[in-house]
Amino acid sequence: MFYVYILKSLKDDNIYFGSTNDLHRRLSDHNTGKVLSTKTRRPLELRYYEAYFKESEARHREASLKKDGRALAQLKRRITDSLQ
Repeated sequence: MFYVYILKSLKDDNIYFGSTNDLHRRLSDHNTGKVLSTKTRRPLELRYYEAYFKESEARHREASLKKDGRALAQLKRRITDSLQ
């Protein structure tokens, strides 16, 4: 399985999107400072994820959330309570 995930920084309340094939390891990587883009935003909390069978589908979804404002807005409306 491949996952697209959303993390929320408990330090600054910002959200971060990513994708991985090992969600538990990746969350640990983020919270131990091994990921440069989130190192200064720790601690991070998993708030949402989607599972895919194909890596290409997960990567495509991650890219659409990062680049397509409509896709992100639609997801935020659907999971508003989870992101607070």
